[in-house]
Amino acid sequence: RSLVGSEMCIRDRMSINKKHVKTFWNRRFLLYELVKKGIKLKYRRSYLGILWSMLEPILTTIVLTIVFGTLFGNNDKEFPLYILCGRLVYSFFATGTKTASKSIRLNAAMIKKVYIPKYLYPLSCVLYNYVIFAISLIVMVPLAVYCNVTVTWHIIEAIIPLLLLFILTFGVGMILTTINVFFRDMEYIWEVLLMLIMYSSAIFYYPERLMNSGYAWILKWNPLYCMIQSFRNAMFGEAMDMGLTAYAAVCSIVVLILGVICFYKKQDDFILQI
Repeated sequence: RSLVGSEMCIRDRMSINKKHVKTFWNRRFLLYELVKKGIKLKYRRSYLGILWSMLEPILTTIVLTIVFGTLFGNNDKEFPLYILCGRLVYSFFATGTKTASKSIRLNAAMIKKVYIPKYLYPLSCVLYNYVIFAISLIVMVPLAVYCNVTVTWHIIEAIIPLLLLFILTFGVGMILTTINVFFRDMEYIWEVLLMLIMYSSAIFYYPERLMNSGYAWILKWNPLYCMIQSFRNAMFGEAMDMGLTAYAAVCSIVVLILGVICFYKKQDDFILQI
């Protein structure tokens, strides 16, 4: 009986998984429209439009290079590219999680009128920000040429941290979305936490300074820093640190699982709170 019962449970779970996959596939065009809508709304009434996604990182990098490079006596030729790598990764994580956290509340009118799988809203927010992030990566090409950085085959390894970055951002976004429906102040708290994450991700300083001060654990336990460092290694023609990459992968998958479980357990109560 126990064997029969376990087989029935496995079959039920497989059928549920197939149902979710089928539902997602049937709604793929809706996801595409939500992503397209997000990009259009982001650059609505903007003269520069999508061009700003490439111009903004360059301008920010110039400012950060002047402040943390020139004024602090760092004359490293590769420092601007070093900053840009961290800035782009962090910017996507921050923007993706913030927009995802508000996705259910901002689409409350649509949720009340028609049935749409609710996870499509945070997913579309992360996806359209990821598209903009991918476009902004173009600016790294001329900057790498300016910094005389030699591109090697390790550039292919950049796919791994970028994929993990999407998984981590979506997982955190699902958690924040769920919490924000019931606790609106979460988006303000997350703004403060993002500032702490930024300063603990070695975006505009070399990690050796923090490691020599006895606070190396701040970087080692920060999965976003691990992704930034792996991405930098790929851009500068170096091999990835497998320890950092493995840790980032584990954290991303765990956060995604927690986010999905948290979201699905509470999604039926969203309609009562929005």
